[in-house]
Amino acid sequence: MRLARSVLAALALVGVLLLGPLGVIASGEVDPTATWRSGSRDSSGQAPLPADEPRAVVQVYAARTVGWRGAFGVHTWIATKRRGADAYTVNHVIGWRVFRGAGAVVTQSGPPDFRWFGAWPEKLVDLRGDEVDAVIDRIEAAVAAYPYPDTYRAWPGPNSNTFTAFVARQVPELRLDLPPNAIGKDWLPGTIVASTPSGTGWQLSLAGLLGVAVGIEEGLEFNVLGLSVGIDPNDFALRLPGFGRVGPGIGTAEAAAPR
Repeated sequence: MRLARSVLAALALVGVLLLGPLGVIASGEVDPTATWRSGSRDSSGQAPLPADEPRAVVQVYAARTVGWRGAFGVHTWIATKRRGADAYTVNHVIGWRVFRGAGAVVTQSGPPDFRWFGAWPEKLVDLRGDEVDAVIDRIEAAVAAYPYPDTYRAWPGPNSNTFTAFVARQVPELRLDLPPNAIGKDWLPGTIVASTPSGTGWQLSLAGLLGVAVGIEEGLEFNVLGLSVGIDPNDFALRLPGFGRVGPGIGTAEAAAPR
């Protein structure tokens, strides 16, 4: 009887957490029928042109994934530009490359603030200055050291958010607070305890499926089957599955997009 109650309680908890992604679909923030072929990859205009910003730049973005998966999570990437460079370099992980026999990690020149197949990107980090070149050195070293260059699993990881979180842990200067719907960020390579991606706290995670994180930037967050919920006092925000961070002064990436 006690076991049955525990199972029912666990199922009820998962059911409650799934209300987040269902709410995202109901709100119309994502189009469940969208496809990779129909979405734009154009710049969103949030990053300075290299000609207008001679200093070094590091930016991190997140945008909802394509189709119904976008109700659950986001795709993240890291863009860099060295001092005086005439182009940005974008680093991220793309799953379909693995399925075609190529490496998961992509490093290429291009606009840093592109729409992810139509989805508007939210800028999470924006560092600029001559001293940022040293940060880029550390980012490049972390990208090269990523332990899953030929592996990809959308859930629970390793995926694009695992990659971004790994790099962020190696470069705490980013103070990257990944949103709770960055599924895969809690997949910890070879351990169950690590610093949070922002470098301002610690987390315990069992294969990205069950865990807890506490940090100055992240607040308190619980993860159940990749669905994260918590509270972020630093930003006066709730951390909700599907929706991401919700609170005064925090809008969704979609709300920030021009109409």
